Amino acid sequence: MENQSIHTVELKVEGMSCTNCSLGIKKALEKQGFTGVDADFTTDDVRFETNDESKIDKAVKTIEGLGYKVAFRKEDTLDDEPEKKGLSSIEKKFWFTAIFTVPLIMAMFVPIDFLHNDYFQLALTIPVFAVGFWHFGKSAFNSLRAGVTNMDVLIFLGSTAAFIYSLVGTIYRLGHDYMFYETSASIISIVLLGNMLEHRSVKKTTSAIDELTRLQKTTAKRITQEMHEGQEYIEEIDASLVKTGDYVLVNTGDKIPVDGEIYWGHGSIDESMVSGESIPVDRTNGDKVIGGTILEKGNIKVRTTATGKDTVLSQIIEMVRNAQKDKPRLHNLADKISAVFVPTVVGIAILTLVGWYFLGDLPFRDSLMRGVAVLVIACPCALGLAIPTAVVVGLGRTAKSGILIKGGSVFDKFPKIEKIIFDKTGTLTTGKFRVKTLEALGGKSQQSLVALLYSMEKHSSHPIAKSIVRELKGAEPILFDKVEEEKGLGLTAWDKNGNVYKAGSYDTVRSLTSDNTHSIYISMNDKLIGWVDIEDEIKPEAKEAIDYLKKRGITTVLLSGDREKNCRDIASKLGIDEVYFEKRPDEKLQIVEELSAKYKVAMVGDGINDAPALAKAYVGISMSDATQVAVKSAEVVLLKGNLSLLSKTFGLARITQRTIKENLFWAFIYNIMAIPLAVIGLLSPMVAAAAMALSDVVVVLNSLRLKKRKLPS
Repeated sequence: MENQSIHTVELKVEGMSCTNCSLGIKKALEKQGFTGVDADFTTDDVRFETNDESKIDKAVKTIEGLGYKVAFRKEDTLDDEPEKKGLSSIEKKFWFTAIFTVPLIMAMFVPIDFLHNDYFQLALTIPVFAVGFWHFGKSAFNSLRAGVTNMDVLIFLGSTAAFIYSLVGTIYRLGHDYMFYETSASIISIVLLGNMLEHRSVKKTTSAIDELTRLQKTTAKRITQEMHEGQEYIEEIDASLVKTGDYVLVNTGDKIPVDGEIYWGHGSIDESMVSGESIPVDRTNGDKVIGGTILEKGNIKVRTTATGKDTVLSQIIEMVRNAQKDKPRLHNLADKISAVFVPTVVGIAILTLVGWYFLGDLPFRDSLMRGVAVLVIACPCALGLAIPTAVVVGLGRTAKSGILIKGGSVFDKFPKIEKIIFDKTGTLTTGKFRVKTLEALGGKSQQSLVALLYSMEKHSSHPIAKSIVRELKGAEPILFDKVEEEKGLGLTAWDKNGNVYKAGSYDTVRSLTSDNTHSIYISMNDKLIGWVDIEDEIKPEAKEAIDYLKKRGITTVLLSGDREKNCRDIASKLGIDEVYFEKRPDEKLQIVEELSAKYKVAMVGDGINDAPALAKAYVGISMSDATQVAVKSAEVVLLKGNLSLLSKTFGLARITQRTIKENLFWAFIYNIMAIPLAVIGLLSPMVAAAAMALSDVVVVLNSLRLKKRKLPS
């Protein structure tokens, strides 16, 4: 029987509030045999892999059996979730409970007799407790059933203990000293308020992804037929209906609906959403355009080359979402602590109750309230929120700056980098080459050499080859039977007469000449017939980028396949510490492996010719055009190929890591200080509930500061 293909299923799940919620869903799905499971409470996303579509319903039932709601399944499109109007479920619950809780709290301060009546307070508390029992109790029960205790266990135990104690006092008429209805109700209402504020704040952490996703929602002016008289029919349709190969018209102010190539017209395009560069760029006939960018000026017609999930914008969104799955090193520590936190707190609460009652000679009611305060004030959620919220905001800010980071662990790695290896062509230099000198030998004319060079180089995707083809455009093309390219060496072509031509580095003609001072050598049937000297321009921002790295104590290395003279000239001008020259891709990989054995090494390259070395490095950084965002071998993609983004990446990594540490410090210090205060009776359960709710919000708000936080100099 043939194996069915494995595909990823993504669900939107409502009701996750902390790391333990995510962990419970993950464990439950893994028990059902699903693989690649990832649950993210910050984005409400649950993903898993399956080779059987019929099992998806089983996964949905498993998740909903834990007390969560599967809102919808995300199909192949990356569209955002449907817009919701009105109050959310958590908001409705809070406002409902608040109506009944306010009079109970008023009774503590206002001397009105009926407010202090036991039965009146019971009547007010029952609706609140019912909501809390359903909301927190269901979640607590399901988390225990999944083998993962969450914060709702603590809230449920605390509010229930206060309610039952008060109910017993009312039934047996034990007096006002047994009345703690306001404690039970206020715990539920205040925690719901905290959940509501936290939910709103957490949603703001994903705003960068939401903004990118909204860019996909647009219409397209599809050209359905062009008439011989120059007229054309235009129909306005949803961009999702455009297919590859369709033609679309884009006018001034329009959002470009698809990835494509301009075949008519020219204009200025705002590409800031993928590059971080606010200045519009000019595009004309033959240039590529990216869906979601805006035509600021001009009119263009575009031939569609990619739609839906294949567009650059969709790939960027998918990369940022996938990056959230790759957690920083500290995340494992926080997860381990969260997993044992709730049982530990329950144990402390029981010891508090028993200790004060039996050893501290404290009345049972006071001992119970101290135990309840311990349950309510402890906050594993702050620990669970500390890292994911900071990572999500950090990833969003880097994406908006034209920097794609493919994993949260990169924020850990960047501050540890000791050496950075740079490729030369297209990385330190512009990659826009020009032919400086072209010399024909062996009786060949310069015109025939130009035609030969042009016809061979157009079969290569190397930056030098592209520049030569662009400069020699108009040369008489030569037809070859076959053309092959060997990375690091050059091109070999065969014509119909059996002649073999080679154009490449000195290694291709080493047996033919001892002169190794030229860029490209051309031979015919093992006879040298010419050479070419190429010159490239150093990027204007390269010197500043190298200086920045050296100030940070990072050793800079140039690793290139180019000649020694060219490499040493560039290294000298930029102040690069170490130089490796005339290296083939396999030799580059070997050097990266050797250096990686001793140092934390980052590799900066074009992501194509340097793919093996990028993959092997501690951090691989690709200087790619925005149309090549899916460079799989790099962990970081600098979309505009601008080296100034390198220092920005270091800065953003540092402040993201700092925010994570601040969040963890707050979460730890809060629990370390708050729990003992509750144990010794300095905090009432009501104050404890407010403090617990506030601790979550503080962590999320600190993460949101990352959006505007100043980069370190």
